Amino acid sequence: MYALVLIQYGIKSLDKTFIYEIPHNLKVSIGNKVMVCFNNRNIYGIVLDIKDSNETEYIPSFILDVINPKIKLNTELIELGKYIKKETFSSLIKVYQTMFPSSLKVKEIKNNYENYNEYLILNKSKEEIENYIIKNKRATARNTLLKDILEKGKVNKKDYINVYKKLIELDLIKIEKERIYRINKDILEKENYTLTNEQEKVIKDIKLNETNTYLLFGVTGSGKTIVYIDLIKKILKLNKTAIMLVPEISLTTQMVNRFYKSFGKDVAILHSGLSDGEKYDEYSKINNKEIKVVVGTRSAIFAPLENLGVIIIDEEHSTTYKQENNPRYNAIDVAKWRAKYNNCPLILGSATPSLETFARAKKGVYKLLSLPNRVGNYSLPSISIVDMREEMKKRNTLFSDELKDNICKSLNNKEQVMLLLNRRGFSTIVSCQNCGYTYKCPNCEITLTYHKSKNNMRCHYCGYTKFLENKCPNCKEDAIRTFGVGTEKIENEINCLFPSARILRMDADTTTKKGSHEKYINMIMNEEVDIIVGTQMISKGLDFPKISLVGIINADESLNIPDFRSEEKTFSLLSQVSGRAGRSGIESKVVMQTFNPDNVIFSLVKENNYIGFFNYEMIKRKKLNYPPYYYILGIKVCSKDYEEASKHANKIVNYLKNNIDKTSLLLGPNTANMFKVNNIYRFQIIIKYKFDEKLYETVKFIDDLYINEKNVYIEIDNNPISI
Repeated sequence: MYALVLIQYGIKSLDKTFIYEIPHNLKVSIGNKVMVCFNNRNIYGIVLDIKDSNETEYIPSFILDVINPKIKLNTELIELGKYIKKETFSSLIKVYQTMFPSSLKVKEIKNNYENYNEYLILNKSKEEIENYIIKNKRATARNTLLKDILEKGKVNKKDYINVYKKLIELDLIKIEKERIYRINKDILEKENYTLTNEQEKVIKDIKLNETNTYLLFGVTGSGKTIVYIDLIKKILKLNKTAIMLVPEISLTTQMVNRFYKSFGKDVAILHSGLSDGEKYDEYSKINNKEIKVVVGTRSAIFAPLENLGVIIIDEEHSTTYKQENNPRYNAIDVAKWRAKYNNCPLILGSATPSLETFARAKKGVYKLLSLPNRVGNYSLPSISIVDMREEMKKRNTLFSDELKDNICKSLNNKEQVMLLLNRRGFSTIVSCQNCGYTYKCPNCEITLTYHKSKNNMRCHYCGYTKFLENKCPNCKEDAIRTFGVGTEKIENEINCLFPSARILRMDADTTTKKGSHEKYINMIMNEEVDIIVGTQMISKGLDFPKISLVGIINADESLNIPDFRSEEKTFSLLSQVSGRAGRSGIESKVVMQTFNPDNVIFSLVKENNYIGFFNYEMIKRKKLNYPPYYYILGIKVCSKDYEEASKHANKIVNYLKNNIDKTSLLLGPNTANMFKVNNIYRFQIIIKYKFDEKLYETVKFIDDLYINEKNVYIEIDNNPISI
């Protein structure tokens, strides 16, 4: 027997299987991780096929070992990998690597992540044990151990550390191992709920044994999570499994707790905030068919659940469902493939669906389900728009009088306040007032962000860090000043204005420690916090009943990004964070500060008018040939040498002009928005297309052409989130 093995190297020139003979003493199955000798080195790979005979001209070497035979890729995931490879122009092994948690990647793993409790149990009949006790009355310690086992059935080995060895030698007892997991949530009190008429109708309209994609379009606070839970309960009764995706790690805490209340220990969680051991344990639970429900972020879509009955993607509009590095897959596309494979429904939920999703729902490609009202008929918060140009005249640079007054009111009422600024750090620019010198990242050519708590400046792209000095490195004057504002500065200023308030900052800098998301969310829920300052991680999905005020510090922030989706992202962000207020029925308000109060986006947010925004934005998308009217494919040409990158970008464009459909639109080459990242220069080519039969073959040819190119490489992104 022979195995076709995909080796661990992600190099595209090695993106193929190699044949190895299976030795008689090894049991090898498709999907197994194996050790093989390749180029005189022992490396790892995945078995993709098994043949009865060697159909090649080579004499293959033997497979050396099977690694962790219990955990392997099943048929569905192997086929899914081939689909993702084609869609993302990635190497196949990189796709399969993405499917595994870090502790199970196809490479050498030296750690043993499995934990066990060890128990002592009888290895002889009750009569033989009793006879031994009678004949050996002086062996009191051993007899006590044997009597304890007779009474209890098994005892913990740790409690008899100096006694059991002789009894094992006599073959009277033996050690029994019991696998233990790092995450063992106690069964929580069941969550009681009564479905509203709207929720009941939505659930009734979903066909559980058909492949359909549904858009659950419901305002914030309309009870979408309860719909998800009730659907999964129905799925479990059919003896099927379910995957539930959320966009941020910060959302998993609340969602998982609700799922534990509903499904007990039948839930596994998968996200990057877990330790390697926890990821190994959770993946093992799924692989061993010990659980039926998986909750997690983007990569949880690869959970090796079999017999899937439903896939649910909450906050489907979130850009975090698209992976930005290789393989550049979109979890929604992967979910569609798995739903079709398992003949089950896919539910996409959002209060602000992406334009592509809502357009498909309007055309009937997706089935539209609506929850237009909040549970309990609670009102959405009132929204006021504050003109910061007028506030600047009063020297209110960060907080308007209206926002400060409303913060005072909420604090006096023992309610909570949420302040959003989607930019972390203290200041965004560090510059010399004397000569104009500005600190920039030497690797990326962007300004460094100042973090006051550590007195350093950081590049948020490559990680370059430099301590801030008072004297300018250019003119040597003591004239270094900071400009711009981030969440750290907001926290500092709000502390000065409201010194007695308990303030919590949630952003990528404060939530790096393991368990920090859960800790902070519990603090907010337990009313140990008065004011929450944060970035977009606090904007969606979270449910805090005591929040009566949301303050948006700079509503213009995401509008200024040079991206065709900037207005969509702004509308979604502002609508989502506004929806955090008044979820328990208390009177609530949103104060939206902007330097551009006449912008139509802010008016639509104020009116909670998603349909109005959709119609407004679709007119522009149609005129400019953007999604959903056109698909987009992006090609980045990258090199450490500027001239090389530029030359090859022009070569590719010239080839594309002659080889893609005449109806497709070709833009570029232009410098990418982030032109230099980590000393790599990047040129961008954009192809807009509707139906182009030549496109895939043409782009694949270009991709293959650059497999062995040393000085230049290309990145292909099918349907990028931003360009």
